[in-house]
Amino acid sequence: MTDRDFYSLVVEQLLPRDLPDYWVDYRAGRLTHFEALQKYFQAIPTDESTVLKLINQMKLVPNLKDSVSHLEASGWRIVIASAGCEWYIDKLLSIADVNLEVHANPGRFESGHGLRMEMPIESPFLSHLYGINKAGIVRHFLETGATVAFAGDGFPDVEAAKMVTADLRFARRDLADVLKRDRAEFQPFSCWSQIADRLIEITKL
Repeated sequence: MTDRDFYSLVVEQLLPRDLPDYWVDYRAGRLTHFEALQKYFQAIPTDESTVLKLINQMKLVPNLKDSVSHLEASGWRIVIASAGCEWYIDKLLSIADVNLEVHANPGRFESGHGLRMEMPIESPFLSHLYGINKAGIVRHFLETGATVAFAGDGFPDVEAAKMVTADLRFARRDLADVLKRDRAEFQPFSCWSQIADRLIEITKL
């Protein structure tokens, strides 16, 4: 639902240049995806007001509230599943005046200690690797007999994306690259509102 990722903006604008490359440790198997992201967020050296300025730079999709309303009116239930932190997701949704179901890693900002992201230990979709198990969420809704669409752009999205049919599998960036490599069909997108429009169209068929 945003053009920019919170993590990317943090790395570009806030983190010390001499910070260790935790993604190297993640790819080597020394850290989980959750642990690597957690370390980056904890290394944020600035106060909360400075970090909050990044949220506007994430460029929330225009007219999100209208897109959500139209999609829900067509019978779709919108669920946000994120391997990131609920702290900034909640603030984004508040800006858009949108209330959605969110499954993400809880966290809080502590000046001097950065963004303290924690494991969602009470979530039924707990993942040791990512915090939130996106595939588990998709599986849950599929088992209820629901028609499930999935949209994503990152490596943690691959398993979940492959669980839905190609016509309801929306991908961009890293997720799209992996699906192309694996010769798995998908629907490309650049903006979340495109997905909403397509799903409304499908519902009318």
